[in-house]
Amino acid sequence: MKLKSVFDASEIKSEFESAGINPKFAIQIWKYVIQNLDCVWDEIPSLPSAAYSLLHSKFKTLTSSLHSLFHSSDGTTSKLLIKLQNGAFVEAVVMRYDTRLGMLGGKPRPGGIRSTLCISSQVGCKMGCTFCATGTMGFKSNLTSGEIVEQLVHASRIADIRNIVFMGMGEPLNNYNAVVEAVRVMLNQPFQLSPKRITISTVGIVHAINKLHNDLPGVSLAVSLHAPVQEIRCQIMPAARAFPLQKLMDALQTFQKNSQQKIFIEYIMLDGVNDQEQHAHLLGELLKTFQVVINLIPFNPIGSTSQFETSSIQGVSRFQKILRETYKIRTTIRKEMGQDISGACGQLVVNQPDIKKTPGTVELRDIEDLLL
Repeated sequence: MKLKSVFDASEIKSEFESAGINPKFAIQIWKYVIQNLDCVWDEIPSLPSAAYSLLHSKFKTLTSSLHSLFHSSDGTTSKLLIKLQNGAFVEAVVMRYDTRLGMLGGKPRPGGIRSTLCISSQVGCKMGCTFCATGTMGFKSNLTSGEIVEQLVHASRIADIRNIVFMGMGEPLNNYNAVVEAVRVMLNQPFQLSPKRITISTVGIVHAINKLHNDLPGVSLAVSLHAPVQEIRCQIMPAARAFPLQKLMDALQTFQKNSQQKIFIEYIMLDGVNDQEQHAHLLGELLKTFQVVINLIPFNPIGSTSQFETSSIQGVSRFQKILRETYKIRTTIRKEMGQDISGACGQLVVNQPDIKKTPGTVELRDIEDLLL
């Protein structure tokens, strides 16, 4: 029988309740395992005697393992290649930023280096976005909530994780129940992350957006919009055919009304496809009634056969200027991190880069500051 992850909250709580064990002991177990990853169940103190036999028969401390760890040449990014119990692999990325480069009340933020974890929710992805390496894998499987949480456990061994972004492999809202359960674990002991430090990204799964705020109040929403009109979205994001742009905008309007939170808009810049001045104006008109932060993302090549080219620096700057000056929309240009280890946006696909060195750290601004 395949053993389950002890971080699968619903599984361990259900098993404990069936055995007459208080499910609150799960938190004690999680805390011990995080601090002692190589522990065996009998080493955990002060559990009911029935808990030990149950843990031995049905659960593992970790069902995944850290197979490989790669560091970018500038020291800001680390990519974790994680092997699952079924032999499949997923990737997670730790990005290090300097909080002092963010602004708070018009002044530099206090603090220093902090880390954001980009986490995966699926092996592969069904969405088939033509600019994304993960889309070339096709869909393999959903991760369990425990496998999602275990990415945080592994990453916590190499960095003090403050922020979580569900922007890794897979469409998080296509694995809705597991993602919601995993986030709830992260929000509570022993992790105790703040909901405003967790961002869930989606291509626009409308029915899931409609219930996200009720299920995870305070958690931020990011939308992979990537085009201001339905025709272009369908061209570069085949899944957009199932979620017409107007229905998506209606869902975002309802989300914002209910949550009173800014929405993070992701927009990849593809030369000659969606990066012209007319596209900037169309995007500004589409979003001018929303409270959003637009993040312009330079396209990261995914191999010599890519059908897209990266927009020029000048073109991206012009695009940003139109949105800022004409439409007064807060717009940033994403600083790319981890390209040399295929850890940048759109590059996550199971492979093993060669670079493993870690020179001095370069200070960068955390895009998550823009959501606070």
